[in-house]
Amino acid sequence: MLTIYGPKTNGYCDGVSRRAFLRIGALGMGAGALTLTDLMRAEASQPAGGPTRHKSIINIFLGGGPPHQDMWDIKTEAPAEIRGEFQPIQTNVNGIQIGECFPLIAKMMDKFAIIRSIVGASGGHDAVQCMTGRPPRANANIGGWPSIGSFLSKLYGPVDPSVPPFVGLAARTAHVPWSDPGQTGFLGTAHAPFKPDGPGMANMTLRGISRDQLADRRQLLRQFDNIRRDLDTVGQLRGMDAITERALNVLTSSKLVDALDLSKEDPRVRARYGDGKPYQYQYDGAPTVNDHLLLARRLVEAGARCVTLSYGRWDSHGKNFDLVRDHGRKLDQALSALIEDLDVRGLLDDTVVIAWGEFGRTPRINKDAGRDHWPQVSCAILAGGSLKTGQVVGSTNRLGEYAKDRPVTFGDVFATLYKAMGIDPETTTVPDPTGRPTHLVEGKAIKELV
Repeated sequence: MLTIYGPKTNGYCDGVSRRAFLRIGALGMGAGALTLTDLMRAEASQPAGGPTRHKSIINIFLGGGPPHQDMWDIKTEAPAEIRGEFQPIQTNVNGIQIGECFPLIAKMMDKFAIIRSIVGASGGHDAVQCMTGRPPRANANIGGWPSIGSFLSKLYGPVDPSVPPFVGLAARTAHVPWSDPGQTGFLGTAHAPFKPDGPGMANMTLRGISRDQLADRRQLLRQFDNIRRDLDTVGQLRGMDAITERALNVLTSSKLVDALDLSKEDPRVRARYGDGKPYQYQYDGAPTVNDHLLLARRLVEAGARCVTLSYGRWDSHGKNFDLVRDHGRKLDQALSALIEDLDVRGLLDDTVVIAWGEFGRTPRINKDAGRDHWPQVSCAILAGGSLKTGQVVGSTNRLGEYAKDRPVTFGDVFATLYKAMGIDPETTTVPDPTGRPTHLVEGKAIKELV
């Protein structure tokens, strides 16, 4: 909880205790119970040559493993037991066809790029590789590998003091790894994602206290900090003034709260995105919350650098085609609306959007009309970020079993994402806990896209 006025006690004349009104506690961080001050801690200076404009990424995780051959890589020449029920449809880019459940995306394919040959999946049901570009347990001995959101928080810090640079929208799922917003790894909790779920959001407004009163208490906080700093002999309190200042900035600005309030959005825009209801085939995974894609746009517009979300449950061991008809059409509506919305607002060139899952699915359809796990190859769809869109990168063989040409690793995808964010993945390093300079990712930016 974030407390400014605290419980009524015998303290000051307004009934607020000395300790209560200074407490800033856990705020909307879900199971991690991170504090707002943790989130705001130790903002690093922007690296030399950093972007002069606000660049951002929206990372849409399709948890469970979406079936590549029923979405972006339809196999018309394969036998029926592999091809499945869907037909390809022509897009507005000559020579590119995608699955019939995505007619809206097909009409604006020139703004998208598809990668059909992603290899190197670990095979686990988790978001790790889609958040870091690294295999699970990478650098576990020093805290694990940071997600792209944490690296962006470290390298660039916030665009606006009242808007966290890294936001994770996914609500907790029964299979917890499917709602992983991206871990901080060895960067620590200072660069954790802000999660605007839970009761903490209710405390992000000034209730029962005026801005003038808050200003008085801010001044008292500074006086206390001056005393503590004078008493500090080891330097541990250095920088705490800035941490508290950023925490209070959230309270005195409505920018983040407004971004998360969809009632402020034009109803016509909300209608274009849809709501993704009714939620079907969810089981232990994420619902198809189309509102999250709209929230992602609002957060990017407010100043967030990275927004992650988990959309649907794509683990289609049974009823694969019914699931894709449901999830696919809802994703088609929301994703096409997101790209159009970003474009209309002049944000698309500076915002890279990616939708993908942890692996693909088996070419052969099983006895339950489903497809099973297939880590040998998977796919992704990207847009924005000044990437060269209107094309397909890579291909699979006739049966969709493996990458036929131009295999692309998760590391290559992340190198491309960093490049789109204005970061050179080949030269940029951060120190690990041992002080050793470490590259953000192992891979090369996909030359066809950058």
